[in-house]
Amino acid sequence: MERSLAVQLSDALADLAERAEASVVRVEGGGRFPMSGAAWSADGVVVTCHHGLERDEGIEVGLPGGETVRAELVGADPATDLAVLRAATGGLPVPAFAEAPPRAGALLLALSRPGRAVRAGLAVAARVSPRPWRTPAGGRLDRYVELDLSAAPGLSGSLVLSLDGAAVGIATAGFGRGAPVALPPATLRRVVGALLSHGRVRRGYLGLASLPVALSPAAARAAGAGAGLLVTAVEEESPAGREGLLLGDVLLAADGEPLRHPGDLQPILEEERIGAAARLRVLRAGEVRELAITVGERPGARP
Repeated sequence: MERSLAVQLSDALADLAERAEASVVRVEGGGRFPMSGAAWSADGVVVTCHHGLERDEGIEVGLPGGETVRAELVGADPATDLAVLRAATGGLPVPAFAEAPPRAGALLLALSRPGRAVRAGLAVAARVSPRPWRTPAGGRLDRYVELDLSAAPGLSGSLVLSLDGAAVGIATAGFGRGAPVALPPATLRRVVGALLSHGRVRRGYLGLASLPVALSPAAARAAGAGAGLLVTAVEEESPAGREGLLLGDVLLAADGEPLRHPGDLQPILEEERIGAAARLRVLRAGEVRELAITVGERPGARP
């Protein structure tokens, strides 16, 4: 008797979970619940989420065969909630990542490993961002996918697959958005590459603090804008301090783009901008000035 479409779909999902589960591990990093992780390279490199790692040492990884091995933290990027581990193992099959995001409404399969066995969750791509999105900590996500999926224990770090078997991302529930999201392959390649090379993601630094401000009618006429960012602090010997930025200056634009919120400065603070000049349009004492500030590297071992 011919099988129904529902039975065929059920069998296809089970087959997909069976094929891909060997790429999914359990990560025990001191959090309340274990997280999951996905193989990144066959020599034991695993990508997982940062928010569940409460310690840098004593991390353990549970392998698909049931054994548990030690892992060292290679690097972490809290801004994108990603961390890279190197587990004392080899031969984990590496998933093939998709080149394009899924469409909204597509069925997806999330594979986690909260215990010894793999856990499969059927999800819908509830929303696919049309453009990059900034996390609350300033990390850039390239077209993330919001998942219509409950945040069960072990979900963060799980491998999210399209029904053709391509990985569309790593799931995280760490951004407090009310729904988990899949960190997309483009973000994974960029951030994991930086963590493997440097142990952290390098980010730009100007050395200032600012607040949004509405300009008075007279100031707005002089500036040609109704709002900007009021400079409330400038660090000595910072890029902003060396170029003469002052308390009370109002930042109007960066590289020709208007500034209305401190987050609007993030595009000039990406890693590729370090060492390059950012053109700032500044209102000072009723006059508009142009400053060129060379973007520095944010100090500290971790962003």
